[in-house]
Amino acid sequence: MSRTNCTTAILLAAGVGRRLGQEGPKVLAPVGAKTLLERHLDNLAAEGVSELFITIGHQGEAIRRAVAASAYPGRVTFVENDRYREGSLISLWVQRAVLRAGKPLLLMDGDVLYDRRMLARLLAAPGEAVLLVDRAIEPGDEPVKICFRGKTIVDFRKKPEHAHDWHGESVGFFKFSPMMATALAQRCERREAEGASTTEYEEAIRDLILADAGVFEACDVSDLPWTEIDFPEDLARAREDILPRLIA
Repeated sequence: MSRTNCTTAILLAAGVGRRLGQEGPKVLAPVGAKTLLERHLDNLAAEGVSELFITIGHQGEAIRRAVAASAYPGRVTFVENDRYREGSLISLWVQRAVLRAGKPLLLMDGDVLYDRRMLARLLAAPGEAVLLVDRAIEPGDEPVKICFRGKTIVDFRKKPEHAHDWHGESVGFFKFSPMMATALAQRCERREAEGASTTEYEEAIRDLILADAGVFEACDVSDLPWTEIDFPEDLARAREDILPRLIA
């Protein structure tokens, strides 16, 4: 699978973002002259991603207006998550038709400021299921950890359960083949049917890893600047430290 045939992306942007302390959706937080959402759209367009499905929930109309005002040249479809106050699993579950559409696709968290080269590496990386890993992990329980035994991914969680040699931090960006995207849809549906709707979407990906770890590949982006934005101090770091180091 190469960057030339992966032109579809899912962007998760339904959450309230209460911890950030702003009224609107996190993707509309300004970082420099542009919002996070505008930067996503610019990066996706630059890398040839022409079809974008955005999960919206909290103040979804504000996101619709922002996209309408943008210059994104591709097609954007909004998928409503009326249950956005539950876990992020539901934000992925509502995209199950897209996951089953028979296309390779990207899955991306909306609350990340990142260097566009990360997207380029992910699109170019071979494999049925690929995730981005940063070896310089932030301390604490907040980061989602990708755990390795040798070169094999053996766990994927904020608080891992399986023994491993080392771990890095997940950026929150993934690439899936049509087969693996369908498998992810099935895992989301199973968890929702079992009443696990308050869990995070990473748990569905973890299910796939534990079922067949050999399918997953990690693409190292430790040398590139990025940050997830959950708290006011994250937004300050994004503006003061990460933004000046992004490629133009």
